[in-house]
Amino acid sequence: MASIEILRGKIHRAIVTDANLNYEGSISIDPKLYEAAGLMLNQKVDIVNINNGERISTYIIKGGDGEICLNGAAARRAQKGDKVIIIGYHRLEENEALNYQPKIVMVNEHNVML
Repeated sequence: MASIEILRGKIHRAIVTDANLNYEGSISIDPKLYEAAGLMLNQKVDIVNINNGERISTYIIKGGDGEICLNGAAARRAQKGDKVIIIGYHRLEENEALNYQPKIVMVNEHNVML
């Protein structure tokens, strides 16, 4: 049976708390948020910026409480205050994917889980 890449989890409508151009790269995320979404450190994620339509790929690093910070080149794709969706994927066999339920984390304007 073939495998398929599906949504593992996402953090929906998070607020960008900073954009740090002078960093090697990645996105800093509050561990409470990425863990609740079933995501992990160094995992590749897509970032969709609701404000400007930009879509980029990067990887997760540990941030502070409520932090959503785009680092390095990714900082050019968002500004402090922008709303983003952070999406992680994984591969499952097709039969496993049929019943898989991704973890969706909704947050408020302070990046606290609802």
